[in-house]
Amino acid sequence: MSSLSVVPDLGLPHVHSGKVRDLFDAGQGQLLMVASDRLSAFDVVMNEAVPNKGRVLTAMSAFWFDELSQIIGNHLISTSLDSLPPSAQLPELAGRIMLCRRAEMLPIECIVRGFVAGSAWKEYSQNGTIHSMAVPAGMAEADRLDEPMFTPSTKAAVGDHDENISFDAAVELIGGDLAEQARSLSLQMYSVAAAKAEAAGFFLADTKFELGLIADSNGKKNLVVADEVLTPDSSRFWLMQDWHPGSTPQGFDKQPVRDFLETLIWNKTPPPPALPPAVVQATADRYQQAYEQICGLAFEDWPGVTGAIPSV
Repeated sequence: MSSLSVVPDLGLPHVHSGKVRDLFDAGQGQLLMVASDRLSAFDVVMNEAVPNKGRVLTAMSAFWFDELSQIIGNHLISTSLDSLPPSAQLPELAGRIMLCRRAEMLPIECIVRGFVAGSAWKEYSQNGTIHSMAVPAGMAEADRLDEPMFTPSTKAAVGDHDENISFDAAVELIGGDLAEQARSLSLQMYSVAAAKAEAAGFFLADTKFELGLIADSNGKKNLVVADEVLTPDSSRFWLMQDWHPGSTPQGFDKQPVRDFLETLIWNKTPPPPALPPAVVQATADRYQQAYEQICGLAFEDWPGVTGAIPSV
């Protein structure tokens, strides 16, 4: 399998490099997003790339943008290399690119939780609240909530951590009407995705949506879902057979890397320790399995993978 850590020069203005993605200005109000195979754990980017990870993230996002299109629009224009300028039509980018419309992104992360896990469990176990909001008493770790909760967070500056906030705090940041829209759309998207995941044998414990505003042909700004959506990097998928309230199941994502790193004496700051090839391969397999089982598609049919058909 191929891997890509550093995105080559595409002959386009470079806008930003994140932990996984590189953004380029494609002109005419468009952005080119390239998903690399970089992997971060404990907010530190590892030296080793996970083969085809970027393709899995792109494939899953494209799948879910389509699945959710009856609920909300999105920023995706194309995943085909043919849609790019000749200088950017590099074979190693096949299956990794999303040509997108620029969106005015909301300054909050739109998180929906169906189960009590992660930072929500930590807060609940200490204070009996989730994102400073009242919830029933007596829940155990990884318990299912009576109803999914919209639990926003701030978007932290580089090097900082996002801060969990209440819905009222989100209203203060973006206004009541926009916050209500964001909550309603996020809960609808979660409901559709959770049902599909369960049909495939997974619980969608929680997920993070990135919403933004894009003007239509009449100049009216509408909320769309952008960036990545319902991937192992933005969502906590659990195998249903592994779920037992009282402890949190392993996430179906980069868990092999986390498990290995937890065996080491490392202060979780750069530079990262080396990852054994077996751990890298196990992580690559896990990402591919998540795509195939949750989306019900063959990864070998995705562009850039052996035997792949063209993207659209």
